[in-house]
Parts: sequence; C-alpha cells; structure tokens
Amino acid sequence: MAGSAPTNPSGNPSDGDRVRTLEQLLATREIVISCGSGGVGKTTTAAAAAAMAATHLGGKVLVLTVDPARRLATALGLEEFGNVETRVPNSAFAEVGVTPRGELWAAMLDTKQSWDDLVARYAPDDRTREAILANSIYRNISARFVQSHDYIAMERLYEIHSSGTYDLIVVDTPPTRNAIDFLEAPDRMADFFSSKLLRWLTAPSKSRVMSAASKPFYTVADRILGSQFLEDIAEFFGLFQAMAPGFVTRAEAVSKVLADRRTTFVVVSTLEAAPLHEAEFFIEALNERRLHLGALVLNKVLPSYLRRTATTGVAKRLVADPAAVAAGLPDLEAVGDPADVARVLTTIGESFLNYQVVAKREAEQRASLAQSPDVVAAVPYFESDIADLGGLLALGEQIWR
Repeated sequence: MAGSAPTNPSGNPSDGDRVRTLEQLLATREIVISCGSGGVGKTTTAAAAAAMAATHLGGKVLVLTVDPARRLATALGLEEFGNVETRVPNSAFAEVGVTPRGELWAAMLDTKQSWDDLVARYAPDDRTREAILANSIYRNISARFVQSHDYIAMERLYEIHSSGTYDLIVVDTPPTRNAIDFLEAPDRMADFFSSKLLRWLTAPSKSRVMSAASKPFYTVADRILGSQFLEDIAEFFGLFQAMAPGFVTRAEAVSKVLADRRTTFVVVSTLEAAPLHEAEFFIEALNERRLHLGALVLNKVLPSYLRRTATTGVAKRLVADPAAVAAGLPDLEAVGDPADVARVLTTIGESFLNYQVVAKREAEQRASLAQSPDVVAAVPYFESDIADLGGLLALGEQIWR
C-alpha cells in the first residue's frame, strides 16, 4: 500500500506526480503525524484518516494516540486499549455498513509503561534495570523527565515502524502549548545524555569541586532537601548514564525517521486566532527543518454556499423587504402574525449576511495557508459529537478526496 511517491530526476515530485488529495497522500506514505494545538480535533482527525485508509486503501493501519480520554476507544468499538496495539473489530465496521479492505488497529500511549520498556531495552544488565525501575525518583518523575511525553511518543513510533508490522501508522501527537516540542524532543534527549550537566550530576557528591558559586547552593539544598535526597539524585542519573549510548543512538534514529521521505505531517487547526497562529508557526517550523508538510486540515469551517453571490441577493431581499417575502408565503395566517414573520425573516437575512462576512474572511485565511501543503481540506461543523466509527468515517469523507 505505502511507498515513496514517483519523483523527477531532481528528487522532487513533478507536477503530474504531486498528490492533491488526502487519499493520494496516505497511499504514498508510511507514517502520518497529526499535529496542532489542543482542542482543534487533532485526535479525531487522526483516527478518521486511519479509518479511511483501512477502509479504502487496505493493508494494516495503526492509529497511535496520546489522548487520555476514553471516548476514542468507544468510537472505535473497543472496550479499552492501551500501549499494546488492539485491532478494531470488523463488527464495528459492519454496524455502520462498511466492509474495510484492510485492518484498523489502535494503541494509546502509556508514558510510564513505555519508559519502563525503554529502560528494559537499554539497561546494560539486569541489576541496573531493576535498580532504575525501583528508584523512587525514577518512579516519581518518569512521566515528566526531559519532556518524556514528547520523546516517548516518537520513540514508540520508531519502535512500531521498525517492526514492519503496519503499512501505515497515523500518530496523534501529544497535547502541548508549543507544537514543536515533540519535534525537538529526540535532539534534546541526545543533547542531555551528552551534556556537562549529566556528567556533573553523576559525579560522586563528595568528589565534586565546590566552587565559591556552587557552595551556597549546596548549603541551602542540604538544609531544605537533605543530603540523602542529593545522593538519590546522583544515583538516579548515574544509573541512567549507563544507558546513555543506547539513548543517544536511538534518539538520532528517531530524528531521521521524522525527516524520512516516507513520513509526512498533517497540521490540524480551526480558523480561530490562537490555534491558527499556532498552525502558522508550526508550518514555518516544519519548513525550517525541511520536514514534509503533506496536508492542512481546517475544522469547523463555515459552508461554501455562504459565499455564493446568489445567496447574497436572497439575504438582502429578506432584510430590505421582509413583508413582501412574508406575503408570498403559502398559508401565511397559519405561520403567524405577518409582522412577526417579517421580523423573523429580517433577523434571518441579517444573520446570514453576518455569517457571510465571516465565511469570506475564512476563505482568505485558508488561501493564505494553502501555499505550503500538498493538500488543504476543510471540515464543516457537525450537528453532533463524533461518538462512533460511523462518525469518524463521516468526518473522513470530508477530507479524503
């Protein structure tokens, strides 16, 4: 199913080969990373894209999410799912009248479990592994250590992709105020394990050279935290340093996966000011890092008919002469008092014209954002929340072609 897009001799997609729909984009990639600020529908969009790929493209498709809510499990027809991939049953598709060509799998990132697995993989021996897992500081901060949520999401992605089990992996990135945190997490992890700070932390406390500047710090730290706490810190980072070579090598490999031509990014946003600004910032960050921006998905977009010239004339007539419009209604007396009907029609017309202004503004914003991505897709407002696989596929149809 997946593979690299045909290219011209320069290595860039030719005009004839350039993808123009999300369907074409997903058919040519192995990893799709859905990103954006919180609350814009990023998780739902990732799940919808994966469901559409499994339905129409075939193969084995995995959606890897970090959304702590369980509503996605319900939408996918799963009682629960976690760090281990779980297949979405065919019965969930059958209930909405769909027969998928492929298989849809789902997993939800468990940060603590993923870190434990990582420690087990890179610890040089059983004794070091057990010491780290039993360390009280590790247990308390493993969910926060060095932006661990961002890094472990990319680490888990690398692990699954390297297994070759899935034809397509769609990743829902961690919720974050800074959308590029997860992009920088592998490099930061490698830098940390190569840093002077780690070497300083792991030096035996009695052999540390106490400079005039550092001595006051230790005096206060010993008084507030206790010398045992400082020793525990040194022990914790000392144990971690034993795994440094493996972490650095893996972090570099994770960074390469992000830049691989088989990987693409889908930026999800609404056209509200704050998330739109975040999306623009993230698009620039992807361009600076020469990472592939495959698609921009805009949620909660007003319908295109609001911008049609013909509808403008109808709305203006409602505002200008509502009584005449009301008089033309069949069985007007059954509708209500003519004056009331006229007022309602005036309000409808004015409201439509106001929405039209917003719709035109949205169109201009979309045009300005459409310069970089291969695909720009718009999702209208849905009358109800997406609560099942049918809802995910309905959303998917809006962005698929």
